[in-house]
Amino acid sequence: MIESHSTTGTAGIAARQAARKANIKKGLVIVNTGHGKGKTTAALGLLLRAWGRNMRVCVIQFIKNEKAQFGEHKAAKKLGIEFISSGDGFTWLSKDLDESVARARHGWEIAQQKITNGDYDVIILDEMTYCFKYGWLDFVDVRAWLIEHKPPMLHLVITGRYAPDELIEYADLVTEMKLIKHPFKEQSIRAQAGIEF
Repeated sequence: MIESHSTTGTAGIAARQAARKANIKKGLVIVNTGHGKGKTTAALGLLLRAWGRNMRVCVIQFIKNEKAQFGEHKAAKKLGIEFISSGDGFTWLSKDLDESVARARHGWEIAQQKITNGDYDVIILDEMTYCFKYGWLDFVDVRAWLIEHKPPMLHLVITGRYAPDELIEYADLVTEMKLIKHPFKEQSIRAQAGIEF
């Protein structure tokens, strides 16, 4: 279980003062995981904030179909944000899992190029955790590559359910989205444009 860290009270004030004095800056590895909605949405909120601060940003999606035109794709196009989808859609509906695996591995090759080329400050690796869950990518290998190649100030955001324990341990910031109530389950309300996609 992940503990929350309070920034109030005497201990919180002391922690903030110590952090201010140390003035440590580094590119964070951020993970949004869990069974609740909002993992990609939170990552895109961070991306928009970074873009607003003139940081160089991009998104690589490991599951969503390369021809998808969800709201975030349309917004990214209007804003000039690079958005790459390497997947073939929902993997549990795939007619060719070998193709799904090949696309996931190709997505990681693209991510490696983007991570090392020095053109970005923030990169989102959306739904990458599914690649670990299904065994398409080995997180131990990915972590070893990141330790050797990730620029010190590059922020990476990895999203998806089933984040492996090794990823949680490696990351600097982990948020778990917990499902409490869902309009489809309780009210049979289907996904709506602009809200879910």
